[in-house]
Amino acid sequence: MHKTADKMDALRALAAQAVTKGTGARALRSMLERIMLDIMYEVPSREDIAEVTINRAVVEGRKLPLIRKKQDKTAA
Repeated sequence: MHKTADKMDALRALAAQAVTKGTGARALRSMLERIMLDIMYEVPSREDIAEVTINRAVVEGRKLPLIRKKQDKTAA
């Protein structure tokens, strides 16, 4: 799946869950905090992280966020 499509799919899943909870923006915020709790403390202190991907499976609690590490420029 294309990265943009993946992101939109995750956003749709997140929005659907917020609608189900019926609390709008507050629900979205608490859901995002739950999803990102560990990575928002871990990632900023690590220089080897290039990207963190949150897709539908992460939003639905079936998988952890995908952490992509930077390429090692000295390994060639």
